[in-house]
Amino acid sequence: MATLVTTVTETLRYRGKLGQWAWVLHRISGLGTVLFLILHVVDTSWAAFAPEQYEQAIAEYQSPLFTIGEFFLVACVVYHAINGLRIAVLDYKPEWWGFQQRAMLIVLVLTAIVLLPTFIGMAGHVIDHYNDDPEFVSIGEILETQAQFVIGFVVILVAALALSAIYGAISGSDKGMELPGRFEATLWSFMRISGILILPLVFGHLAMMHVIQGVFDITSTGTVVGTDISNANGTAVEFVGARWDMLVAGVAIWRIYDGLLLALVVIHGFNGLRYVVNDYAHNPLFNRALNWAIIFGAIALIVVGMAALLAGVDETAAETARQLME
Repeated sequence: MATLVTTVTETLRYRGKLGQWAWVLHRISGLGTVLFLILHVVDTSWAAFAPEQYEQAIAEYQSPLFTIGEFFLVACVVYHAINGLRIAVLDYKPEWWGFQQRAMLIVLVLTAIVLLPTFIGMAGHVIDHYNDDPEFVSIGEILETQAQFVIGFVVILVAALALSAIYGAISGSDKGMELPGRFEATLWSFMRISGILILPLVFGHLAMMHVIQGVFDITSTGTVVGTDISNANGTAVEFVGARWDMLVAGVAIWRIYDGLLLALVVIHGFNGLRYVVNDYAHNPLFNRALNWAIIFGAIALIVVGMAALLAGVDETAAETARQLME
């Protein structure tokens, strides 16, 4: 905790180079993206397993609070992706390290170039939706829903701490979680390679789900982006079902796309979270607990997401959503 406080205070006092701020922004944007990723995977799985909760979640995402958050989220994703590409390139080209500052300026320019048309497209959806004078979910309902996630996080952390304490008492270990050096090196390489592989997938997802058709279009009638299927009843559950049921040559292309994105982003994001934990949580008890929570959390998230993709949206879920709309 002391090292975290030192990092924050020294960063705010820093008068040095652009690289320090690039590092800080990369971590902040990564943490913000991982937080949303957890919420997004869980609530999207509700389209298959809990349609009532998914419709409620989308209604909350269409509120002003989440609308503002969506812009910050997209900014985090775009910056983190482009800066991650800079990191990967310079790690494999150490002879270019002398161009760090110039590379960072290029990152900022590219981020602005991508975000400008993206924000314009997103703002268009916001204005169109708000011009219809919609009813918004109350702040109280939003806080009640998010409190469930907070409680879940707390339960997981408490359980991880208890298991870590028991392990420490039985084994007598005074060390945090350590991985074999070769495995750490493999994860280091994975972070660079996966970051590059994620780029087209995540930018494609942002374009389809935030620019071409935003969160407000999920509950509108019309053709679902990337498909030739119509969301006839204008429910969020049917939107997801139509997208996942789209077949090209008999292949559910969007299920494969989302599955690849899910696996790569979860492993990449949670391993990045592990790096952050290892930088700041030096107490063996807390270090083991947080690392275990990260590992099992990543596995659970992939299992939940993949289960939803395999199950799809059946007629029962779609009918439940239609009845809620009525």
